[in-house]
Amino acid sequence: MNAAVLFDVQQASLGYQQRAILHGLNLRIHAGEKVALLGESGAGKTTLLRHLRTLRPDEVAWCPQHSGLVPMLSVFHNIYMGRLDRHSLLYNLANLLHPLQQPRQDIQRIAADVGLQEYLFTSVEKLSGGQQSRTNLARALYQQRAVFIGDEPVSAVDELQADQLMALICARHDTVVVALHDVELALRHCTRIVGLRAGVIELDQPAAGSSAATLCRLYAAT
Repeated sequence: MNAAVLFDVQQASLGYQQRAILHGLNLRIHAGEKVALLGESGAGKTTLLRHLRTLRPDEVAWCPQHSGLVPMLSVFHNIYMGRLDRHSLLYNLANLLHPLQQPRQDIQRIAADVGLQEYLFTSVEKLSGGQQSRTNLARALYQQRAVFIGDEPVSAVDELQADQLMALICARHDTVVVALHDVELALRHCTRIVGLRAGVIELDQPAAGSSAATLCRLYAAT
Protein backbone atom coordinates (compact mmCIF):
# COMPACT_ATOMS: atom_id res chain seq x y z
CA MET A 1 0.00 0.00 0.00
CA ASN A 2 1.38 3.40 -1.07
CA ALA A 3 -0.77 5.53 1.23
CA ALA A 4 0.94 7.27 4.12
CA VAL A 5 1.09 5.52 7.46
CA LEU A 6 -1.02 7.46 9.95
CA PHE A 7 -0.76 5.22 12.97
CA ASP A 8 2.12 2.85 13.69
CA VAL A 9 1.98 0.93 16.96
CA GLN A 10 4.70 -1.68 17.45
CA GLN A 11 5.15 -4.08 20.36
CA ALA A 12 3.05 -1.85 22.58
CA SER A 13 1.45 -2.76 25.85
CA LEU A 14 -1.47 -0.48 26.61
CA GLY A 15 -3.62 -0.17 29.68
CA TYR A 16 -6.06 1.92 31.62
CA GLN A 17 -5.65 3.15 35.20
CA GLN A 18 -2.38 1.22 35.61
CA ARG A 19 -3.96 -2.03 34.43
CA ALA A 20 -2.52 -3.68 31.32
CA ILE A 21 -5.22 -4.50 28.78
CA LEU A 22 -3.44 -4.95 25.44
CA HIS A 23 -0.15 -6.81 25.12
CA GLY A 24 2.51 -6.86 22.40
CA LEU A 25 0.30 -4.86 20.07
CA ASN A 26 1.39 -4.42 16.45
CA LEU A 27 -0.90 -2.30 14.29
CA ARG A 28 -0.29 -0.06 11.30
CA ILE A 29 -3.10 2.01 9.79
CA HIS A 30 -2.73 3.86 6.49
CA ALA A 31 -4.50 6.96 5.24
CA GLY A 32 -7.74 6.10 3.48
CA GLU A 33 -8.52 2.96 5.44
CA LYS A 34 -11.88 2.39 7.08
CA VAL A 35 -11.08 0.13 10.04
CA ALA A 36 -13.60 -1.59 12.30
CA LEU A 37 -12.48 -2.84 15.70
CA LEU A 38 -14.50 -5.83 16.85
CA GLY A 39 -14.42 -7.77 20.09
CA GLU A 40 -16.20 -8.32 23.37
CA SER A 41 -16.49 -5.63 26.01
CA GLY A 42 -13.17 -5.47 27.82
CA ALA A 43 -11.20 -6.73 24.83
CA GLY A 44 -9.32 -3.43 24.62
CA LYS A 45 -11.11 -1.52 21.86
CA THR A 46 -11.54 1.68 23.86
CA THR A 47 -7.98 1.54 25.15
CA LEU A 48 -6.64 1.21 21.61
CA LEU A 49 -8.79 4.04 20.28
CA ARG A 50 -7.67 6.39 23.04
CA HIS A 51 -4.06 5.58 22.31
CA LEU A 52 -4.46 6.20 18.58
CA ARG A 53 -6.03 9.55 19.32
CA THR A 54 -3.00 10.64 21.34
CA LEU A 55 -0.71 9.96 18.37
CA ARG A 56 -2.37 12.61 16.17
CA PRO A 57 -4.53 14.73 18.47
CA ASP A 58 -4.82 17.70 16.09
CA GLU A 59 -5.91 15.58 13.13
CA VAL A 60 -8.56 13.41 14.77
CA ALA A 61 -12.29 13.96 15.13
CA TRP A 62 -12.99 12.12 18.37
CA CYS A 63 -16.36 10.55 19.17
CA PRO A 64 -16.17 8.84 22.59
CA GLN A 65 -18.72 6.37 23.86
CA HIS A 66 -19.29 8.43 27.00
CA SER A 67 -20.10 11.70 25.31
CA GLY A 68 -19.58 14.28 28.04
CA LEU A 69 -22.43 16.39 26.66
CA VAL A 70 -23.53 19.35 28.78
CA PRO A 71 -27.14 18.44 29.67
CA MET A 72 -28.54 21.94 30.23
CA LEU A 73 -27.11 23.32 26.98
CA SER A 74 -28.85 23.01 23.63
CA VAL A 75 -28.02 20.62 20.82
CA PHE A 76 -26.59 23.63 18.96
CA HIS A 77 -24.17 24.54 21.73
CA ASN A 78 -23.08 20.96 22.37
CA ILE A 79 -22.27 20.54 18.69
CA TYR A 80 -20.49 23.90 18.66
CA MET A 81 -18.19 22.66 21.42
CA GLY A 82 -16.45 20.55 18.79
CA ARG A 83 -14.64 23.69 17.64
CA LEU A 84 -14.15 25.59 20.89
CA ASP A 85 -10.38 25.36 20.55
CA ARG A 86 -10.42 27.15 17.19
CA HIS A 87 -11.81 30.43 18.48
CA SER A 88 -11.06 33.02 21.12
CA LEU A 89 -12.82 33.08 24.47
CA LEU A 90 -14.72 36.23 23.48
CA TYR A 91 -15.95 34.64 20.25
CA ASN A 92 -17.11 31.53 22.10
CA LEU A 93 -18.90 33.57 24.75
CA ALA A 94 -20.63 35.67 22.10
CA ASN A 95 -21.79 32.54 20.34
CA LEU A 96 -23.06 31.10 23.61
CA LEU A 97 -25.22 34.15 24.25
CA HIS A 98 -26.44 34.62 20.70
CA PRO A 99 -25.52 32.10 17.98
CA LEU A 100 -23.61 33.79 15.18
CA GLN A 101 -24.70 33.41 11.57
CA GLN A 102 -21.88 31.25 10.19
CA PRO A 103 -21.70 28.66 12.97
CA ARG A 104 -25.48 28.59 13.09
CA GLN A 105 -25.70 27.75 9.38
CA ASP A 106 -22.92 25.15 9.59
CA ILE A 107 -24.45 23.45 12.61
CA GLN A 108 -27.94 23.52 11.14
CA ARG A 109 -26.65 21.51 8.18
CA ILE A 110 -24.93 18.96 10.40
CA ALA A 111 -27.98 18.67 12.65
CA ALA A 112 -30.09 17.97 9.57
CA ASP A 113 -27.60 15.31 8.45
CA VAL A 114 -28.09 13.39 11.71
CA GLY A 115 -31.84 14.04 12.00
CA LEU A 116 -31.75 16.63 14.76
CA GLN A 117 -32.86 19.72 12.85
CA GLU A 118 -36.06 19.99 14.90
CA TYR A 119 -34.14 19.91 18.19
CA LEU A 120 -31.38 22.43 17.46
CA PHE A 121 -32.25 24.65 20.43
CA THR A 122 -33.62 21.95 22.71
CA SER A 123 -31.53 21.21 25.78
CA VAL A 124 -29.77 17.87 25.58
CA GLU A 125 -31.26 16.71 28.88
CA LYS A 126 -34.68 16.59 27.17
CA LEU A 127 -33.51 14.27 24.41
CA SER A 128 -33.73 10.49 24.18
CA GLY A 129 -30.60 8.37 24.45
CA GLY A 130 -30.47 7.92 20.69
CA GLN A 131 -30.80 11.67 20.10
CA GLN A 132 -28.03 12.36 22.58
CA SER A 133 -25.85 9.84 20.74
CA ARG A 134 -26.50 11.66 17.47
CA THR A 135 -25.61 14.96 19.13
CA ASN A 136 -22.31 13.43 20.23
CA LEU A 137 -21.65 12.27 16.66
CA ALA A 138 -22.62 15.66 15.21
CA ARG A 139 -20.10 17.34 17.52
CA ALA A 140 -17.37 15.09 16.08
CA LEU A 141 -18.51 15.74 12.51
CA TYR A 142 -18.40 19.49 13.18
CA GLN A 143 -14.68 19.21 13.89
CA GLN A 144 -14.17 18.52 10.15
CA ARG A 145 -10.99 16.50 10.52
CA ALA A 146 -9.61 14.04 7.98
CA VAL A 147 -9.47 11.20 10.55
CA PHE A 148 -12.47 9.98 12.55
CA ILE A 149 -12.01 7.83 15.63
CA GLY A 150 -15.20 6.64 17.25
CA ASP A 151 -16.01 4.36 20.16
CA GLU A 152 -19.36 2.73 19.35
CA PRO A 153 -20.58 5.94 17.65
CA VAL A 154 -23.90 4.44 16.48
CA SER A 155 -24.65 1.90 19.20
CA ALA A 156 -27.57 3.83 20.70
CA VAL A 157 -29.65 4.14 17.51
CA ASP A 158 -31.74 1.67 15.56
CA GLU A 159 -30.39 -0.47 12.72
CA LEU A 160 -31.53 1.81 9.90
CA GLN A 161 -30.14 4.93 11.56
CA ALA A 162 -26.88 3.15 12.35
CA ASP A 163 -26.48 2.23 8.69
CA GLN A 164 -27.16 5.80 7.56
CA LEU A 165 -24.85 7.35 10.15
CA MET A 166 -21.99 4.98 9.38
CA ALA A 167 -22.33 5.88 5.70
CA LEU A 168 -22.17 9.56 6.69
CA ILE A 169 -19.07 9.03 8.85
CA CYS A 170 -17.25 7.21 6.06
CA ALA A 171 -18.25 9.78 3.45
CA ARG A 172 -17.05 12.74 5.54
CA HIS A 173 -13.67 11.35 6.62
CA ASP A 174 -10.74 10.05 4.63
CA THR A 175 -9.70 7.64 7.37
CA VAL A 176 -12.01 5.99 9.90
CA VAL A 177 -11.25 3.82 12.92
CA VAL A 178 -14.33 2.73 14.86
CA ALA A 179 -15.21 0.24 17.53
CA LEU A 180 -18.46 -1.47 16.59
CA HIS A 181 -20.63 -4.16 18.11
CA ASP A 182 -22.49 -4.95 14.89
CA VAL A 183 -20.53 -7.34 12.66
CA GLU A 184 -22.78 -6.81 9.64
CA LEU A 185 -22.46 -3.03 9.96
CA ALA A 186 -18.68 -3.37 10.00
CA LEU A 187 -18.70 -5.51 6.87
CA ARG A 188 -20.94 -3.08 4.98
CA HIS A 189 -19.01 0.09 5.71
CA CYS A 190 -15.40 -0.74 6.54
CA THR A 191 -12.53 -1.94 4.39
CA ARG A 192 -10.60 -3.69 7.15
CA ILE A 193 -11.54 -5.68 10.23
CA VAL A 194 -9.33 -5.88 13.32
CA GLY A 195 -10.54 -8.35 15.92
CA LEU A 196 -9.43 -8.08 19.54
CA ARG A 197 -9.71 -10.89 22.03
CA ALA A 198 -8.15 -11.34 25.48
CA GLY A 199 -5.81 -8.39 25.05
CA VAL A 200 -4.32 -9.30 21.67
CA ILE A 201 -5.18 -8.88 17.99
CA GLU A 202 -6.71 -12.20 17.01
CA LEU A 203 -7.46 -11.29 13.40
CA ASP A 204 -6.61 -8.49 10.99
CA GLN A 205 -8.02 -8.88 7.50
CA PRO A 206 -9.82 -7.09 4.66
CA ALA A 207 -13.57 -6.77 5.08
CA ALA A 208 -14.03 -8.00 1.53
CA GLY A 209 -14.19 -11.76 1.70
CA SER A 210 -14.73 -11.85 5.46
CA SER A 211 -17.83 -13.62 6.75
CA ALA A 212 -20.05 -12.65 9.62
CA ALA A 213 -19.84 -16.20 10.95
CA THR A 214 -16.05 -16.02 11.21
CA LEU A 215 -16.12 -12.62 12.90
CA CYS A 216 -18.76 -13.72 15.39
CA ARG A 217 -16.24 -16.19 16.80
CA LEU A 218 -14.59 -13.21 18.47
CA TYR A 219 -17.57 -13.22 20.81
CA ALA A 220 -17.64 -16.96 21.49
CA ALA A 221 -16.90 -18.12 25.01
CA THR A 222 -13.30 -19.22 25.58
